[in-house]
Amino acid sequence: MPAPTEELSTLDRVRREIERNALRARNGIKLAAGISRPKYGQSPKDVVWTFGRAELWHYRNDAVKFSPPLLIVPSLVSRSYIIDLAPGNSLIEVLVRTGFDVYMLDWGAPDERDAANRFEDYVDLAIPAAIRQIQRRSKADEVNLFGYCFGGVLTLMHAAHNQKSPIRSLTVLACPVDFSQLGSLVDVIGRTEMDVDKVVGDDGNIPARVILQSFRSLAPMGDITNYVNLLDRMWNDEFVTAHQLMNGWATDHIPFPGATARQAANMLVRDNAFMTGRLELGGDRVSLSDITAPFLAVLGTRDTVIPEPASAPVMDLVGSAQKEVLRMQGGHVGLIVGRSAHRVTIPKLIEFLQQRSEPLS
Repeated sequence: MPAPTEELSTLDRVRREIERNALRARNGIKLAAGISRPKYGQSPKDVVWTFGRAELWHYRNDAVKFSPPLLIVPSLVSRSYIIDLAPGNSLIEVLVRTGFDVYMLDWGAPDERDAANRFEDYVDLAIPAAIRQIQRRSKADEVNLFGYCFGGVLTLMHAAHNQKSPIRSLTVLACPVDFSQLGSLVDVIGRTEMDVDKVVGDDGNIPARVILQSFRSLAPMGDITNYVNLLDRMWNDEFVTAHQLMNGWATDHIPFPGATARQAANMLVRDNAFMTGRLELGGDRVSLSDITAPFLAVLGTRDTVIPEPASAPVMDLVGSAQKEVLRMQGGHVGLIVGRSAHRVTIPKLIEFLQQRSEPLS
């Protein structure tokens, strides 16, 4: 006969499971009905300039402590709110609270009007114009520039092709340069221009659903694993909210402008232009060795989207005399959101930016 304490322990476990099953049912109904969906991108901001579908956002901050301002350039194929995911899990929130004057160049959702956009439209027109707007508003001579994922590719191109651009420092996070190391992810872009033409939609762009399927191909069992974990922990409100946030972003892609996709397929994938010295913009041969601003690269050793061999070579390519690399034992998203990001990545980024900034009196 079991001891009374053992009987009590067993009863406690049964009661706990009954309570958890009730919570699972409640949260399951909420998920199915779309109730209590978390909100993204809640940091207060203003749209201060537009460029086609792109918008320049200025995050409100009554206690700016550092100059120059920071311009963040997100990816072209995913929503920018991963950088401002939710209160308590937001890079933007921490940067603003620390005292930086933060701007973000959000690309919006491309449509048929953007199908002819080329890299030059982003790196030689949009980014320089955004920097000029920031200079006018802030009265600063320079900006710190930060590129996330494919936004990092754009900032590298901009800095290399616009050598007089007023960049105080350049940071890239999860940014590919050796496209031969991307594996199946190059299917997002296409291995040749003909591959792009096969998947381009009626609006002239690669549809968001094609991009989503390409990312899913990196982890074929990912959806099943995610939902098994969700079912097991459906009782945990915090876990359910985190799942909604991350799953919502991971499945919320945007179209990839057709002309840019063709350029990327030919130049970045087929020619591996960053690595082979065959990068051309506006008819000019462009080299990352022309980048001289202080430089920080952040990469994940367990990143399956942008593997370390695809991102690490940037340190040998840029010409900056001051350059640092942060290798973090995490995956793609974990570089920018979650506990590890707030413990490692974000403090390092803040330290780097503070060292390239002046305190305001």
